Amino acid sequence: MKTRGFEIVTAFLDKNINIPVRKTARSAGYDIEAAESVIVSPGELVKIATGLKAYMQDDEYLGIHIRSSLGINRQLMLANSQGVIDADYYNNPDNEGHIIIAMRNMGSEPVSINKGDRIAQGIFYRYLVADDDTAEGARTGGFGSTGIR
Repeated sequence: MKTRGFEIVTAFLDKNINIPVRKTARSAGYDIEAAESVIVSPGELVKIATGLKAYMQDDEYLGIHIRSSLGINRQLMLANSQGVIDADYYNNPDNEGHIIIAMRNMGSEPVSINKGDRIAQGIFYRYLVADDDTAEGARTGGFGSTGIR
């Protein structure tokens, strides 16, 4: 039985996507690469495909964090500060659970991101729920799929 990890989404199986790895034995994050080359203009928000999906236990999520070198040296930030990939995002019918990284250029110069550049890191977390939690329903997609209210 699989516990947690990454897979390549069907549309990217032939695109030479690398499964994320930790670079050292004490690294918390798995380095996630861009699946395509993009240029992020100053002030622009872009959604960057990774070609990946993540599976995990029901009481876990994958936190998506910017790599510090991109934030500090290239003035890029995640549009939502930290991405949260819920367990039920995996293989959802809308997009197969494809992880998309939304970045904004806070600098004054365009930033080139090349296919294969490490753009984020994913960290698996366990979470708790309240005693009276009664959440129900099924996920149907990605950004904003559970509504804005």
